[in-house]
Amino acid sequence: MVSALCTGASLLVYDGSVAHPNLGVLWGIIAENRVTVFGTSPKYLGACMARRVVPRDRYEVGNLRTILSTGAPLWPEHFDWVYLTVNRDLHLASISGGTDIISCFMLGNPLLPVRRGQIQCRGLGMAVEAWAAENKAVIGDKAELVCVQPFMAMPIGFLGDPDQKKYRQAYFDYYPSREVWRHGDFILIDELGGIEVYGRSDATLNPGGVRIGTAEIYRVVEAMPEIQDSLAVGQPFAGDVRVVLFVKLQDKIKFDDALTQKIKSTVRNGLTPRHVPSIIVPVADIPYTRSGKKVEIAIMQILQQMPVHNRSAIGNPECLNEYEQLATNLK
Repeated sequence: MVSALCTGASLLVYDGSVAHPNLGVLWGIIAENRVTVFGTSPKYLGACMARRVVPRDRYEVGNLRTILSTGAPLWPEHFDWVYLTVNRDLHLASISGGTDIISCFMLGNPLLPVRRGQIQCRGLGMAVEAWAAENKAVIGDKAELVCVQPFMAMPIGFLGDPDQKKYRQAYFDYYPSREVWRHGDFILIDELGGIEVYGRSDATLNPGGVRIGTAEIYRVVEAMPEIQDSLAVGQPFAGDVRVVLFVKLQDKIKFDDALTQKIKSTVRNGLTPRHVPSIIVPVADIPYTRSGKKVEIAIMQILQQMPVHNRSAIGNPECLNEYEQLATNLK
């Protein structure tokens, strides 16, 4: 927000539910104020897509030049929806970085083509690579996001951490023989420089030793009309890892064996048999951080009977009580 003001732009911020009185409230504000750049999330775009909202049919959104989306991977279907229902002539930019770096490792570029399902390029001054193993950068394969050179927005330490032990554990200890920043995201960089994000690498699922990004499952499951939201985690089980999928259902949808089988067959047909969850559990709510990211690690910890330390970072921590109750039956 500060950097936007420095360019001479005017800011319009909205405090309230994006679904009240309906999902068109933000599009109406965009039209009324002739907004040119709209910052949003895949969750909001996905909700509009699921409810068949067509902004350009009801609102004057022709002034909108750029949509910036962050907080989670932007799916190919989101790209399709934006260009079909909002504006065919705008710049849709999926961006990814972190609150901790006050910046983006990869982001949009109005001078480059937009490819559905991809972040366009790496940020200026960001020596980002995808490492399949230590010191091994790969192209075209899913791997760890690392930044191999210092960058301008890199924090230099944590408060209350004078010896930098916590700071180094957070970012630099994963590859002990080389000073590289490991961010904890699972990405793919293709031969043209485009990037796909598959979710947190520390929440990556490993059934049968095959690495699966949780975003792959969300893309398929949350496109189902019965599902409002979902969260997938890996749970150690019988010497392997099984995928446990929690689903928040749309209003008036009943969870039963038929829906369970439909979810499993949808995942199998849309992805692979390895992606199919072993267990599907209905829940009242999905936990999110205050910045709008799904809280997978905390649920993994709960399923393994481990304490969740950083509850203050969760925007709806009260929902963890349900997961703690469910965990006793998911051993």
